[in-house]
Amino acid sequence: MDPDAPIIISTLAILCGTTIVVLRMFLNRRRPEDSPSRKELQELHERLARIEQAVDSIAIETERVLEGQRFTTKLLSERPALKAEVPQS
Repeated sequence: MDPDAPIIISTLAILCGTTIVVLRMFLNRRRPEDSPSRKELQELHERLARIEQAVDSIAIETERVLEGQRFTTKLLSERPALKAEVPQS
């Protein structure tokens, strides 16, 4: 067996794999007639605007809840410590 055989086989495998990937990319590329229409783009824009508005609303509500937790934590930390009475037996 030729000592260079593994190198040649590896090189051929890499070249074949690269060629296959490039051919797939070439065959699967978008054609101009496949591009979205203006109506579809407008619908996507409106949908993204609604998603953005929902995310903003969630962020505001989350901040409100966190502010309530901070307030409660502050009240509890400022409260004088209550001593637990241990009954003597």
